[in-house]
Amino acid sequence: MKLIFISGPSGSGKTTLSNQIIKKNKNGIVLSTDNYYKTGLISKLLPKFVEGFFDRSMSFNKKLFKKDFEFIYKNRISIYDRYYNFEKKTTQKILNEINDISFLIVEGIFAKEFSNTLNNKDYIFLEIKTNKNECMKRVVQRDIKERGKGKKQAENDFLKSWDIYYEKFKPNSIKNNTNKFFIEKNTDIDHILKTLFN
Repeated sequence: MKLIFISGPSGSGKTTLSNQIIKKNKNGIVLSTDNYYKTGLISKLLPKFVEGFFDRSMSFNKKLFKKDFEFIYKNRISIYDRYYNFEKKTTQKILNEINDISFLIVEGIFAKEFSNTLNNKDYIFLEIKTNKNECMKRVVQRDIKERGKGKKQAENDFLKSWDIYYEKFKPNSIKNNTNKFFIEKNTDIDHILKTLFN
């Protein structure tokens, strides 16, 4: 199975790029790390004490994500979709069976972190490079609409998440046997997709 990891800071367009790839190539599936945040008391209490909690590794339910990832990779099928509710801090599991999966996209702010845990698996890595102000504009609009935040809180949270992302990941912080592509504003996405899928 072809593995594609898409990484970049919040608001950089990871989900948009994932959907673009899925539309142009059949039999693919996207696993978003955004749907694998921890739930319960951890996600309700710790954000009060840890600045940027949802951008840090401690918020990511890596065990559950790895379980779903390994099942899809091994069996080439997916049975459930998961959706994280940021206001309620809960995860919803919805039945959605997909068979004969030929490629798996992992996207999200924890995609790079998870890719570094894989042994003996080759994958393609797409790193999105984008303008900070453009990212902030998208994130603030999303957070006000979908996550119940005020504008000032959304802006402050974005700036913190930007810093955390680039503090955590240095350039070239992925394994050497990976095919890596940088995606920028003027990048010819179709050309890269032809390279990946031909």
